[in-house]
Amino acid sequence: MKILQLLKSSLILTGSDLKPLEDAAVLISKEGEIVKCGRQQELEIPDGTEVIDHSGKIIMPGLIDAHVHLCLKPVADPFEILLEESPGRTAIRAVEHARKTLKAGVTTVRDMSGKDYVDLDLRDAVAEGNIVGPRILASGKNLAMTGGHGWPTAEEVDGPAQARRGARKQIKEGADQIKIMATGGVMTEGVQPGAPQMTEDEMRAAIEEAHKADRKTAAHAQGTEGIKNALRAGIDSIEHGIFLDEKSIKLMKENEVFLVPTLAAPHWISEKGSEAGIPEYAVKKSDDIIEDHQQSFQAAYQAGVKIALGTDAGTPFNEHGKNTKELKLMVENGMTPQEALTAATSRGAELLGISAETGSIEPGCQADLLVLEKNPLEDIENIETLERIYLQGSEIIPGTV
Repeated sequence: MKILQLLKSSLILTGSDLKPLEDAAVLISKEGEIVKCGRQQELEIPDGTEVIDHSGKIIMPGLIDAHVHLCLKPVADPFEILLEESPGRTAIRAVEHARKTLKAGVTTVRDMSGKDYVDLDLRDAVAEGNIVGPRILASGKNLAMTGGHGWPTAEEVDGPAQARRGARKQIKEGADQIKIMATGGVMTEGVQPGAPQMTEDEMRAAIEEAHKADRKTAAHAQGTEGIKNALRAGIDSIEHGIFLDEKSIKLMKENEVFLVPTLAAPHWISEKGSEAGIPEYAVKKSDDIIEDHQQSFQAAYQAGVKIALGTDAGTPFNEHGKNTKELKLMVENGMTPQEALTAATSRGAELLGISAETGSIEPGCQADLLVLEKNPLEDIENIETLERIYLQGSEIIPGTV
């Protein structure tokens, strides 16, 4: 039987801005929710509470990765494997990827499409307690134009009526959000990242259906024209945003649209190259856009666009369980460690619409917590000093997940 728990720590990063609170403690209910957080000497502790002493350690919220592909194996050509194997084999692999992701301190993910609705089943299995993994918000199939980026596993739609029906179908299947392919991408042969694909009218129809059903929307949008099409159509987040210009950044700010940059995706493709077996066309496209990608991220950050962390884990050599690489790339490209960690916690929760559930150490949130040996606000590399994970109040030791 679960009892109240009090976690004591030398430093707790609290609230939506990760404000450091010294000699603090967090009280967790039997149901795994945060009851209160404050300085140890100021907290009233109910009788029978189990006190767990993490003195000398740092406690912070669990990380949120707003763009992963748990069904994809991060090898040279993930889609080749995905298309050849059975859904059952994909599901078995996805379970392992979920475990690795949680082990890295990521307690919530937004899965941005898999195969044959395996992502929805995985989400439900985690929620039911049948397997161990992070909280999952699943997309089902993305919406793409016929032959567009990601078409082999997408719901192919042409025209507003089909786009509307495609969104309704994903909602019927149980998708938590609707993903739309606004432009070409790196990993689909024969399409260019900068080229617009689904039209503004098509996207608007799908977005209207999603918003009617209280679902968020996200656009795979790399090229400038496609980004603007998605923004005018009413999208909630721009994924990747490789070729942002001044006007698109202004539209994002005015409409409070999030950027999920996924800097790690082209980083690993260009880092590993064709020598590692990545298709030559993908390497060339990645090499061509990686500098523009970094500059767009920097421009959006400097302009004050809302940014949430997303890795695109599952793309070539972008490993599940290595999600914190994105934090380091964000810092290398101008963010402070505190800003990057906020993008990976409270900002991610805001984007996903689950701020009341997770993303910060505040009363009412579920106790998704990390215990670190060193302070990540001082050096982002310290995020690797993970010692304990609490998922909805249940303690997990990373090495045993």
